[in-house]
Amino acid sequence: MSSFFWKAGLAGIAMIGATAFASAQHDHSGSDAKPKQGEPSQQQTPPPQGDMHAKMMQAKHGMMMEGKTDDQPAMSGQQAFGTIQEIVRALEADPATDWSKVSISALREHLIDMDEVTMHAAAAERTFANGIEMTVTGEGRTLAGIKRMVPAHVHELTQLGWNAVAEDLPNGVKLTVTSDDATQATKLKGLGFMGIMVQGAHHQQHHLMMAKGEFVH
Repeated sequence: MSSFFWKAGLAGIAMIGATAFASAQHDHSGSDAKPKQGEPSQQQTPPPQGDMHAKMMQAKHGMMMEGKTDDQPAMSGQQAFGTIQEIVRALEADPATDWSKVSISALREHLIDMDEVTMHAAAAERTFANGIEMTVTGEGRTLAGIKRMVPAHVHELTQLGWNAVAEDLPNGVKLTVTSDDATQATKLKGLGFMGIMVQGAHHQQHHLMMAKGEFVH
């Protein structure tokens, strides 16, 4: 009987020793084993918060120097101001610009004309089979803008293939635009005064020429 207990005790001691050995081996392999190639490390230390912030600030500074930040304002705040700014930059970028002839004041006056005619002129329209007749009137600064802009636009309209005639009035200008093409005549009626005034792609180039002193209404 005592021999049985003695053998059982030896067996228990052996089991305890084997368990301790296995546990030690597991702890050792978990702490020192290196990850296989292509596998992420199980213990990745994040970069210090200060270093990350510094890198973000450096990247943002680089973008600002290149003019690429999303939070940089792009609008000039006023359309006429932006138009003048665009023309001035074009003049500065052109080494052939003759600054002795440049007149930004003339461009500004023209932009005032455009605003007056667009926003304040009265346009009485009368349509007929082949086109439209528009009596454009105003007072003061608006009248001055009408008399400068409307007759000057006749040439552009004829270049587009329409028949255009401007008649001077004491308080404005009568503009008649017609076409022998029925489709074009219908288009003219739909465009009306301001739709006809914006026809053509000459406006931007016209502004540059005016600023250079090469063309004035």
